[in-house]
Amino acid sequence: MKKLLLGTTLCALTTTFAAAEETHRPECFAPAPGTSTISYDAKEGPYKIAFVNGFAGNDWRIQAIQSAKAWAARDDNAGKLSEFNVVSVGNDSAAQIAAIDNFIAAGYDAITFIAVNPTAFEPVIRRANRAGTVLVPFDNVLDTDQVVQINESQMALGTLKATSVMEELGGSAEKILMVNGLPGNATDRDRRLGMMSVLEKVDGLEIVEVVGNWDTGTSQKVVADALATHGQFDAVVSQHGSAGSINALQAAGHPIVPMGVDGENGVRILMDELGIPGVSASQAPAMSAVALEAAVALLEGNTLPQTVFLPIPQVAAADLEAGVNYFPDLPKSFNTGTGYVDCFAPFTPEELLGQSPDNK
Repeated sequence: MKKLLLGTTLCALTTTFAAAEETHRPECFAPAPGTSTISYDAKEGPYKIAFVNGFAGNDWRIQAIQSAKAWAARDDNAGKLSEFNVVSVGNDSAAQIAAIDNFIAAGYDAITFIAVNPTAFEPVIRRANRAGTVLVPFDNVLDTDQVVQINESQMALGTLKATSVMEELGGSAEKILMVNGLPGNATDRDRRLGMMSVLEKVDGLEIVEVVGNWDTGTSQKVVADALATHGQFDAVVSQHGSAGSINALQAAGHPIVPMGVDGENGVRILMDELGIPGVSASQAPAMSAVALEAAVALLEGNTLPQTVFLPIPQVAAADLEAGVNYFPDLPKSFNTGTGYVDCFAPFTPEELLGQSPDNK
């Protein structure tokens, strides 16, 4: 097997495609199609690990920080750590790289992060490799194939939602509303492509698209405008901000129709209360904990796919259950993506809410 050595003998990046049987715990760290594999020389623990977050000003990012801290607090993981630190640096890419460099200089074994800018990290990847520090970006991943990256397939997430509503409709529909995300963002692009891959195959279907910016208030407004202009729809597929889409339908007296929606607590509450058929699926903030799990696996000498596509946390409307996959007593903004069952036991709300989002 041909290998490309990066820097020292620290890391070997294979140039062949990854197969699940070649990699560590493929039920969790599933290879993306066509990806290669990465492995490092094993290092003896316990390990010094940091999570360098960028922006921390929304509920998803706060819960990602809480998930990382909850992971580090679990007994099985705490025993593998000599130090664990979380810092948030805002939207300044230079500040994020400087923070990563500081942890590299301090001898940290691994660093996870959500990249502020996916194109600015080649020099820091080289510096980390020379120092023997493992980098594991997640969510907003990098334009590189030199490190293991943790994500969900955004196309698969869009495909799942569209497939669910079409199954509820028996495979035929006349008009469907698609509530997209932030224009120009790769995540919005890929989720839309996933939805369109299903809906474009439906004979005679009119697809009405609006821009919801992944925001509840914006989604409510644009859905209300679409209802006023186009009348009733057979189904709705929404990337995020789905509570706003549901609220607009209710305010207009629209009949209950199948929906593919996000995983916020308030969305699932509405879905169950109103009897909305379809699926709730999410990009889970607990991805931060999977990135830490991957960092430890790599430090222990295991082989992982270069690009990991995590299983998508989802629940069909018929399987919604209070206290299990949504929580009536918690804030509506709480994200129900509290873990990946194929990776580790999902966090309880108490585990997450017991952690602060502050730097430490």
